[in-house]
Amino acid sequence: MSDREQLRRDFLTAAGLGEAARAPLPGDASTRRYERLTTPTGASLMLMDQPPAAESPPCDPAWTPEQRRAAGWNAVARLSAGRVEAFAAVAEHFRRAGLSTPEIVAVDAANGLAVIEDLGDDLFARVIADGEPQAPLYLAAVDAVARLHMAALLPEMMQGPAGDWPLLTYDAVAMQGGADLFVEWLPKLHADLQFGPAALEEWRAAWAPIVAMGEQKAWTIAHRDYHAENLIWLPERAHQRRVGLIDFQDAVLAHPVWDLHSLLQDARRDVPRELEAVAFNHYCEVMMVDRESYWRDYVALAALNEARILGVFARLIARDGKPRYRQFMPRVWDHLNRNLREPGMETLSAWFDRHVPQERRA
Repeated sequence: MSDREQLRRDFLTAAGLGEAARAPLPGDASTRRYERLTTPTGASLMLMDQPPAAESPPCDPAWTPEQRRAAGWNAVARLSAGRVEAFAAVAEHFRRAGLSTPEIVAVDAANGLAVIEDLGDDLFARVIADGEPQAPLYLAAVDAVARLHMAALLPEMMQGPAGDWPLLTYDAVAMQGGADLFVEWLPKLHADLQFGPAALEEWRAAWAPIVAMGEQKAWTIAHRDYHAENLIWLPERAHQRRVGLIDFQDAVLAHPVWDLHSLLQDARRDVPRELEAVAFNHYCEVMMVDRESYWRDYVALAALNEARILGVFARLIARDGKPRYRQFMPRVWDHLNRNLREPGMETLSAWFDRHVPQERRA
């Protein structure tokens, strides 16, 4: 038996769950794993297992950009490194805003273990594939995220059962670092794509006004990974609580459109353009914001996110040997190409025209 397995067993025993049946769930791109626990009485819970030393450290709020770059990617991007104390604190924060997140049953932050409420298997992506009409689900997701964005709960530190966790801004360092994954990793996937010093200088200059806008307008807490595989349909609950939220431990202070483009320009499933427009307009009506200005910001930050995602997928394929992520890249390219054709995106569009042939944008 491994030392990690002994830690899991000891933790479950201390939580009064030593007799629970354990069934591992499929993994994702993270270093976190889950098991479904079934108690002798038939109750279902989830075991979250995230070894604290599995990733580079999260960002200390006091670190300079240089210190963040030296510490590694999690510090640059202001990711939580999967820390269970981050999950617990954000879960409690979101719950106070009136949203559905898994309740924390037991937690051992030092060892990266937690038992949480099981919200079930009805992911939006799954129930839609099974025939549930998608428009009502997406509008419910918009209502839920609007509730989060309207909640006047923006503390420097979020408090949870495993300790405090800082609410950091998704700032220029994080956004530019994300965009730069594209120019770093696409050449490792396609040897004919090479970006020299001049191209890289043009790249960063083209993103500079978008990055500055994203930081300047970072006024609300954002889930940050808000899409159909991180949302669970809970129709027995009321109003915005019908949308169960998971995988929110990387929440940051950000421009609110970040959650919208994550939802409506999903890397993993097609959202009809008509539904994207209806859902976007619904958000603007609920939030009482100017649609035209929000659309400009939405397009620009969605393009940045898509450049980041393409870099992440290229890294997963080229470095980590996970070719299945190649299937998602054409959809992300489609979103990015469409956004580059929008008014205000001419500088970035020209950069792609000069440096990325059309046959590589698929």
